[in-house]
Amino acid sequence: MRITRLAGPIAVLGTAAVLAACSSGTSGSTGASGSTGTPAAAGPVSLEFWCWGTTQKPKVEAFNKAHPDIQVKQTDVGGGTDTAAKLLTATRAGNGPDAACIEYETLPSMIVAGALADISAHTGDVKTAFSPEVWDLTSFDGAVYGVPQDVGPMVLVYNKKRFEELKIEPPATWQDFAKVAADVRKKDPETYLASFAPAEFGNFAGLAQQAGASWWKVQDQTWTVGIADQASLAVADYWQGLIDKDLVKAEPLLTPEWNNRLNKGKILTWPSALWAPGVLYGIAEKQAGDWAIAPLPQWTAGDARVAFQGGSALTVTKTSKHAEAAATFAKWMNTDKAAYDVQIELGEYPASLAGQQAASSSAPPKLTANQKDYWDIATKAAQSTIPHISWGPNVSTASSAYQDAVAAAVRDHTPLRDALTKTHNLVVEDMKTTGFKVAGP
Repeated sequence: MRITRLAGPIAVLGTAAVLAACSSGTSGSTGASGSTGTPAAAGPVSLEFWCWGTTQKPKVEAFNKAHPDIQVKQTDVGGGTDTAAKLLTATRAGNGPDAACIEYETLPSMIVAGALADISAHTGDVKTAFSPEVWDLTSFDGAVYGVPQDVGPMVLVYNKKRFEELKIEPPATWQDFAKVAADVRKKDPETYLASFAPAEFGNFAGLAQQAGASWWKVQDQTWTVGIADQASLAVADYWQGLIDKDLVKAEPLLTPEWNNRLNKGKILTWPSALWAPGVLYGIAEKQAGDWAIAPLPQWTAGDARVAFQGGSALTVTKTSKHAEAAATFAKWMNTDKAAYDVQIELGEYPASLAGQQAASSSAPPKLTANQKDYWDIATKAAQSTIPHISWGPNVSTASSAYQDAVAAAVRDHTPLRDALTKTHNLVVEDMKTTGFKVAGP
């Protein structure tokens, strides 16, 4: 089994990661400082920055232009998982970058591993640039380990043109989703409403959280793990039923085969996050304007709450010799208008209040260019996000275990609920072996 672990010194994270409401607000650029309490060196401070994604290069260029006393070099060392693993190795060797992007769900494990610096002494001036819930995504027990960059409230991304051709409507509930999935298969046997992707740990976690699941909680230094709780098992059973009836196709996302069928209009939705239209535009540019977003289907009619899928913070490493300058960089990158304008233009939903307000009056992403109410739906999704979502200290272990177990279940036609139970047991065993106190089985 392909199990990886971000192991390190044992610590307890007493505050849960949280994501919640988007509302109007103001923020501005912060002053630059390259001091860390030692005499300033001649010339500008040079910072090394690790992050992925299309928004980073233009944001860094804008920062460097505005801050002649702090110059940043950005390196893309891979996506979220790759960056976290390489960052841990580099910081342990004492040669990590000054700043790095870390996904919210991975942040607790990186703190436990001792890779990140507490920058609370340098970030008090931007705390109010974010909603309290979003700020708490990077704050634990009074310490601040990063500045929120983007958030991903979950929505249903759908091919509106094909929906209209097939005379179907976006489903309001997951029960409706199953009915529409059956209707699609009858009307066009080569088409599926959606795919079930075995490797998408974060997506399944979000759907389970929407149903009421809580995968990690900590109280009085004791962890509770709920990856196989009743809500999660019910979600697994739901998708099992769709797979067994051939109403959705169990397959990886974003492969050449999947991309080809998406371009042919044979895959009609992606229950995902607000960053998804940008991803789909990258593989289906000719469908620009054909797609739209709708509220994510509800498990209980009338309950509009959703989880978030994805999102990251800009952190400062413990090995940085320029922590204050790196914190200045992190703040500017996530609160300055020049920075969030880039995010919006390239389809990233900003974490800052001012960025979200600016997004609400901007043009929709190119994939959904003809949807006039795009930002209305996006804003409502952000305002309906479930607070107090906790991530544990071994998310990388959980993700790897989930992917292995679910892929095997799909391949061997065994129950998805058994795969969840196996994942749960492996996560608990790993936490106990690492030294955490875990309640229950």
